[in-house]
Amino acid sequence: MKLKGRKIYAGQAEGEALVTQMGISFFGGVDPDTGLVVERGHELEGQSVAGKILVFPTGKGSTVGSYTLYRLKHNGLAPAAIVNAECETITAVGCIIAEIPCVDHIPIEELQTGRRILVSGEEGTIETLE
Repeated sequence: MKLKGRKIYAGQAEGEALVTQMGISFFGGVDPDTGLVVERGHELEGQSVAGKILVFPTGKGSTVGSYTLYRLKHNGLAPAAIVNAECETITAVGCIIAEIPCVDHIPIEELQTGRRILVSGEEGTIETLE
């Protein structure tokens, strides 16, 4: 299955999808020193975003979340790519400064955790590989 969305940041990544229907706050919700989702009660609590194709509807929370994405990248714990239903400015800026491929306007309810996905930030597409 190939889906066309909107390119937020260029680049290409392939990896295992980590999907949630809950918004993510990178500041306070994801630990930049471990890559683990630490927000209490979050669907992904305790799971690592490192190297995953992180799929979520939209970001939430403080603008410091952009810098948290940068810290994740600096620590080698960033997602390989981000796919959103609607990318807001915090996630977009974080992807740009951390050079993380990002695509939005994707019907994320069609994606499942564990599936291999190819993200093309240049084309604004995602493709499931299994």
